[in-house]
Amino acid sequence: MRAIPTDRGTCPFDPPAGMADEPLSKVRLSNGDQVWLVTRHDLVRQVLGDTRFSSEIDGGFLDVPLHAVQPQPGMFIQMDPPEHTRLRRLLTGRFTVQRMQRLRPRIEQIVTERLDALERAPRPADLVAEFALPIPSLVICELLGVPYAERASFQEAGARLLTLTGTQEELEEAMMRLGGYLAELIARKRAEPGEGLLDDLLDSGLSDEELVGMSILLLIAGHETTANMISLGTLLLLQHPDQLALVRQSPEAARTAVDELLRYLSIVDVGMFRRASTDLELDGQIIREGEFVTCSLAAANRDPALLDRPEELEVSRPKAPHVAFGFGPHQCLGQNLARLEMEIAYPALFRRLPDLRLAVPLEKVPFKSDMAIYGVHRLEVEW
Repeated sequence: MRAIPTDRGTCPFDPPAGMADEPLSKVRLSNGDQVWLVTRHDLVRQVLGDTRFSSEIDGGFLDVPLHAVQPQPGMFIQMDPPEHTRLRRLLTGRFTVQRMQRLRPRIEQIVTERLDALERAPRPADLVAEFALPIPSLVICELLGVPYAERASFQEAGARLLTLTGTQEELEEAMMRLGGYLAELIARKRAEPGEGLLDDLLDSGLSDEELVGMSILLLIAGHETTANMISLGTLLLLQHPDQLALVRQSPEAARTAVDELLRYLSIVDVGMFRRASTDLELDGQIIREGEFVTCSLAAANRDPALLDRPEELEVSRPKAPHVAFGFGPHQCLGQNLARLEMEIAYPALFRRLPDLRLAVPLEKVPFKSDMAIYGVHRLEVEW
């Protein structure tokens, strides 16, 4: 049995080599667990849309075996209905397109301020530290009501929770540290409520433990994913100046480009595991009750059945029904916010700095092959 593919080979923007060799196959994880790997677009949607594939899974990385557990309170990404439905319903109306558009002026202001800071930074400058990471961090802090000045309390711990190379003890310590900070923050808010989503949820009937778990999920998902997309998308566009020119043209062109970049890069790939809660048929194969399944979103988004020439980056192509944000009941809650941040950040960056370029050869860029969310650790640029 082959190991799950992880080597991205000669092109750091492509899915791991051999990922899509078969639409459905058994593979071995690094911890020794055997799982079904699903790579075809229609099959990925079928798995992610069927709640008989349970989300109540823990492990899958490091030496932790996959097993069904009681998920941490509030961590609804690891829950099935009705608990998942109860918790997600509290948030759904707060992340609509209309709600997110109200944040546009503030996001535009943040992007402008970060561009000012980037221009003042010594060169070569790290685009991740000066631009890509601060934008979604500032936005999610303001949205949730988390003091940005306390970002060190969650950014370092959040990054440790996403590593694929740490020990289980290190992960548990990071979770305890982050949970402890948020428990203390929620206690402060109960004593003196302010403005923010967490403040609004104080009277929602959630326990403090549920608020902490939900906060961890929203904080990490709210800045790590978008930060990696801004930096990795910038790097990809610098390799394709013809496509970059289209992004710079107009807000409409940038909106179209964002979905193509999401599809093409698929920075969250095989981290979502499911467990069959009964015997199920998938592509003519019986998945037995208790067996585990993981879906390659990157392979699904390069499926030739999804669109023509999926291996080519075409930022002006019509939006395809990609699964970069997942699919089904667990589809990314914050996708409207992520899209808006990228729609604003990319064209603003390339218009302000038309001569933006890499300060190091592409092969010297440190890619996040060691993290559950793909991207770059640093991106040194000149202009």
